[in-house]
Amino acid sequence: MLPLTNNLVFFDLEATGLNVITDRIVQIAMIRLHADGTEPEELEMKINPTVPVSAEAAAIHGLTNEMLRGEPKFTDVAEKLFAFIGDADLAGYNSNRYDVPLLQEEFFRAGLYLDTASRRLIDAQQIFYQMEPRTLSAALKFYAGKEMTNAHDALADVRATVDVFKGQLKYYADASFTKEDGTVTKPFTDMDAVAEFCRDDRFLDATRRLKKGPDGQPVFNFGKHAGRPVAEVFDREPSYLKWILDKDFSTEVKALVRAIDEQRRKG
Repeated sequence: MLPLTNNLVFFDLEATGLNVITDRIVQIAMIRLHADGTEPEELEMKINPTVPVSAEAAAIHGLTNEMLRGEPKFTDVAEKLFAFIGDADLAGYNSNRYDVPLLQEEFFRAGLYLDTASRRLIDAQQIFYQMEPRTLSAALKFYAGKEMTNAHDALADVRATVDVFKGQLKYYADASFTKEDGTVTKPFTDMDAVAEFCRDDRFLDATRRLKKGPDGQPVFNFGKHAGRPVAEVFDREPSYLKWILDKDFSTEVKALVRAIDEQRRKG
């Protein structure tokens, strides 16, 4: 049994997007653990967000506006959700940065205030990141059994990285990896496989300003046009290209948007 002195509600949200201020909840699930040890309670419901679900969000959680049209709006279920939480502490995964503030905003729009100052906030992701740090020093100790000396000296860091990589190749020599589509690979059989494993196809540039949309078309990953196709934005707002070219974006980004615009002009 968990050492609870107060009820603890674990919860997770699916939403129309990642902006905790402007996006809306499309699904909420909660499990309330009782401090007195009684049986946990579960609550799950889908919600009509009343705003468009982004294509990227729908591709992740599978919920579209058409599927949610007959579901209740958040204001219809806010009192029920608020009562389920009660004075419980809150817990989740990346919940302190995303789920809690998003839920607070939804409650606020419904005329309710979810006070977080008076309750504990437990975030399993923060526990994971702090107890299993993803630093070079931690990697060197884990994969090579060595302690880091002269951290942040360039040559010392490179030497440590070589030892980490050698340790990774040994540690994962026979490891399999299952991709999101269910494909099983052996990422450490040769250098081609390792390079493929390290490649991130979601983003088109190193600074992650541009990425692939659900249909494979380049979309913006920043600013007022985040999530919108680059070519479509240039069609409607040609001055945005000049703005990017005049601002402090990477050479790679500028080359990419020029190429996209040129392709757009060719039709």
